[in-house]
Amino acid sequence: MRYMTIVKGSEKAGVPPQALFDAIDKLMAEQTKSGVFVSAGGLKPSAQGARVRIKRGKLHTTDGPFSEAKEVIGGFAILNAASKAEAIALAEEFMELHLRHWPEWEGECEVREMEGP
Repeated sequence: MRYMTIVKGSEKAGVPPQALFDAIDKLMAEQTKSGVFVSAGGLKPSAQGARVRIKRGKLHTTDGPFSEAKEVIGGFAILNAASKAEAIALAEEFMELHLRHWPEWEGECEVREMEGP
């Protein structure tokens, strides 16, 4: 089964330390070798993005930054996991890297099973 993990946090936290990027690169290499890792990506700040919403039957586009948002999506990963429990364990392993290399950061990692093949 494929799972998407979605990392959310405050943009006010700033840029992650290089040690975290290095640890994530190592984890992704290990997960690629084992066949767990499918794809991942980090996202640019919301100031460089936009939102397109439907409200009262009309489309509304708003340029970032999204000041009303307390947390924004910072990145994602798509993983192959045998079960939801395995996907959660993989997300915990990823978040443990944040605890170790960026202890002042606060955020969350949502785990969602993907539809389709």
